[in-house]
Order: sequence, then structure tokens, then C-alpha cells
Amino acid sequence: MNDLQKKIYERFVKYAAVDTTSCGVSTAVPSTEGQLELGRMLAAEMKEIGFANVEIDKNGIVYAEVPANAQGPSIGLLAHLDTVEDYCGKDVKPVLHPNYQGGDIVISQEKNMILSPKTSPNLLKCIGHDIVTADGNTLLGADDKIGIAIIITFGEYLLTHPEIKHGPVKVSFGIDEEIGTGVAYFDLDKFKADFAYTIDGADLGKIDYGNFNADRFVIHIEGTNCHPGNAKGFMANPVRIGADIISSWPEDKLPETTEKEEGFVLFMNIQAQLDSAVVKGIVRHHDLAQFEQFKKDLEKILDEKRAKYPNAKITWEVFKQYRNMKDVLEEKPQALDILKKALADEGVEYELIQARGGTDGAQLSLRGLPTPNIFASYENAHGPFEWLSLGWSEKVFNIIKRIVEDSAQ
Repeated sequence: MNDLQKKIYERFVKYAAVDTTSCGVSTAVPSTEGQLELGRMLAAEMKEIGFANVEIDKNGIVYAEVPANAQGPSIGLLAHLDTVEDYCGKDVKPVLHPNYQGGDIVISQEKNMILSPKTSPNLLKCIGHDIVTADGNTLLGADDKIGIAIIITFGEYLLTHPEIKHGPVKVSFGIDEEIGTGVAYFDLDKFKADFAYTIDGADLGKIDYGNFNADRFVIHIEGTNCHPGNAKGFMANPVRIGADIISSWPEDKLPETTEKEEGFVLFMNIQAQLDSAVVKGIVRHHDLAQFEQFKKDLEKILDEKRAKYPNAKITWEVFKQYRNMKDVLEEKPQALDILKKALADEGVEYELIQARGGTDGAQLSLRGLPTPNIFASYENAHGPFEWLSLGWSEKVFNIIKRIVEDSAQ
């Protein structure tokens, strides 16, 4: 572990110790107190380092800046404070596995938990790297606290190396990314960047420049109930109708049967009894035309069921979630072009991919701030087999450095 990696690692361990698990049912902003705790910690640390305009706003979002020392565009660097609620994020204890030489890594002897290149083949790209895991009881929280550690370490580097010429470098750490609500509170006018990058992805070289178009829907079914012995020609059973609607959607357009840029409909929940039922789900597709067609196909199924069950009332509501940032990044290519050059200069083989999900960068791009997503050096996020490579963390640092230098030039 060299000095740069040591700084990143020590910061990460400190941040990982704070429980910042977000909560999807909370009405608070941010959804959990731990995010405020970490935000205050980061704000204090950046003030001590010498960042300018450090602020944690009323929603818990942290803003800061490394002032320009040359002409150049204003570049944003973003990561998020929260960890996913799907797995325990309390009392995280990172474990360092130095100088990985291949083979299995024991996460927990007691639980017989093994991290293997058979299931995580990218480990074999990290021979000689220091690998970090949790201890088997929690997730690691590298998603996205390693992103935070890299960004703060990079800002410190710029402040202590004035010979590196750069425009304004804006920094922000957001809230509730894992539940998809925090970015709505992000203040673009305060941030004032020309373009930005989220440091929040996995797999070395994978760059998210697109994402799903996404909507959610709720289907309401009002039935007609009566004694089952006298039900013929009269009863409309919402339990059966809901099941019929779900089973009528094509099996090759479900999450479990699709991959890459194939879209899907996911039926997430059904609550049904003999007088009413509610079916909830989501629609996802990268291609906007096919995305809209999926919703038309769902409407067609509902029309068929209205005809099949005339004694029932079937309605639905569709709620917009987010849209694909690919079109924005292609219309405003500066962020992506500079990133491609930095990756090439660092010798990183890269692949531009459309994420099978959404990112804060997607919503920011659609609000006018082009924001592709850079890998952050972790894998297997959201569970106890999460791991990160400090060698990859250094690579991310160097890519950001090239972006900032190239932008000023």
C-alpha cells in the first residue's frame, strides 16, 4: 500500500464506521440521522483541509469547492452518503487483505464465507493489490464511501499541489441515493458546474453513460362479491383478476428473463381480497419508444381484462420516475469526451454501458447537468461479499486528475 492508497483507505475506514443506512419508508429528509452525522464529519474535515465554500444544507447535502487557479470549465465530483437498506450497514468493520496473490479470500471463517474468483472473476485483475472486505456481518459500504474517500483525497491533493492548473472543482455528497429520493433536493444553482461525474460504479473500465427510462404503476381492481354458491355470472373476483393480469404479461419481458439493454415489467406487489385488489409494479427500458410501447401493451392487457370481467372496474395510474441520460450526454458530449481521453491516457480499457437501473447522474443530466458515472473501485455491492481494490481506487484518482488537468488545457 503506497501513501496515496493509505490515505484513501484510512478515510474509507473512518467513513464506513458511520451507519448511514437509508430508509425507504421514512418521511424525514435525509431519511436517517446517520447521513447527517457523516455529512457533518465530512464538512468539518474539508474545512480543516482548506476546501472553500463548505456547507451542509438543511437537507443534509454537503457542498464544497477547490477554487480555480487557472481558466477552465467548472467540474463537479459527486458521491452519496447513504448505504442500502437491503443489508446491515451498522458496525461495519473493514478487513484489509494485503498483496492479493489469487485464490480465495476468507471473509469469515466462522460463517464459512469465501470470496472466490470463481464468482468474482475480476479479483484476478487485482493480483498484487490490497483488497478490502467486511467481516461477514455487514455490507462494506464501499458503495459509495470509497467514492467519498477518493474525492476528498483528490481535493486535498489539488490544494497542496498548486502547480496543477485547473478550473473550479465542485464537490458534493448527496443523500438517499439508494432509495432514489435525495437527488430531488440537489441545488444546481448552488453547485454551478458545467458538467460533473458521479464516482459510484463497479467494474474497472465500466462507464455508465445511459440508464433505464423508468415509471412505476398502480393497478386498481374493484370487484363484485357475493356468496360463492350463487356467484355464477355475477361475481368478479379481484384476487383472480389480479393474477390474470400478471400472468398475461409476456414471460420473456420480465427481470428474470432479460439482460443488457432488454427492458422489462416487474410486478412488485399484489394486495387482494374479494372486494378489491391493488397491483404495483415498474416499467423499465433503455429505448424510449419501446418503453412507451410497454405501457401501451399493459393498457391493452387491461382492456382485455375489462372485457373479460365486465362486473369489475379496472383502472391504473402511471407515475414518472426518471429518463435515460444517454441523449443528454450525446447532445452535450464534453464530459464524456474528456473522460474517454483520461481513460485512454491511463491505459484503462473501457466500455460505455447503459446501466440496468438509475443513478443520481441520470436525474442531474436530465435537469441540465451532464453527469456520466465513473467506476469507484468496488464490486458485489449491497451485501456481505462486497469488496474493493485499493489499486483500483488509485486508478480512479488518477483518472479524475487527468480529467481536471485536461479540462484546463
